[in-house]
Amino acid sequence: MNWRGSITVSDRFLATLPYLLPLTIAVGYFSGPFFSQFPFLSIFYQLISPLFLFLGFPFGLIIFFALLLLVVRNPNISHFIRFNTMQAIMLDIALIICSLLLQLLGFAAPSGLIMETLFNVIFLGAVAAVAYSAAQTLMGRYAEIPTISDAVHMQVR
Repeated sequence: MNWRGSITVSDRFLATLPYLLPLTIAVGYFSGPFFSQFPFLSIFYQLISPLFLFLGFPFGLIIFFALLLLVVRNPNISHFIRFNTMQAIMLDIALIICSLLLQLLGFAAPSGLIMETLFNVIFLGAVAAVAYSAAQTLMGRYAEIPTISDAVHMQVR
């Protein structure tokens, strides 16, 4: 779906970058059981771990609000970039809510089969959503994730 003007290659690349924010949340909080079960895949963790320095708590919060206020709310920026930035923010919010609910319920650390499975499902779901969105964005298409994209369409006009 290509509406609201043409999408340049630079727009595609810039619209993909905000998806690093929910990816670091997913890897940082939910990936423990997955990488302990599949240690040969931990090279991906080592590749993304330097991003934790920049997207950790103090900087991640600053980047979150900077993206929201300077990109999403700026009508001078391409609609494609604003849409994907807001969608990445919504994915980030969903992962933060999941982590807060698990902490409130006393499941901050996965122990037992059910909790490890839940952490794996959240992690793999987040990675799949980010990978799908990034792939669609790089192809110049609007990534449609049910419910999240509907909320994004309401926020970005």
